[in-house]
Amino acid sequence: MSELQRLRDALRDFAAAREWNQFHSPKNLAMALSAEAGELLETFQWLTEVQSRNPSPEALAAASEEVADVLLYLIRLCDQLGIDPIAAADRKMLANAAKYPVDKARGNSKKYTEL
Repeated sequence: MSELQRLRDALRDFAAAREWNQFHSPKNLAMALSAEAGELLETFQWLTEVQSRNPSPEALAAASEEVADVLLYLIRLCDQLGIDPIAAADRKMLANAAKYPVDKARGNSKKYTEL
């Protein structure tokens, strides 16, 4: 069993023990995921670019907590929808490689439609 599967199963058990499955619709989980991603963003909101690359221990601890929330909601959402997040990410990486060929994308941040 992979670590991702272990987390998925732990989340299933956690939600079932609290009778939360009734609340864990894809819509609600996506909304919660978005809220947690916003909280992650808040940890970097007033930092400079340089500070964001070397956060204080407090900022790093806050970011770590929010990353965990984002990951847990994402895993739960994938479980509810029957999405294998690793397979989905692999497919997306292949699509991104086609949209952003190295020879055109290296060293710039332009969108693929502008390359």
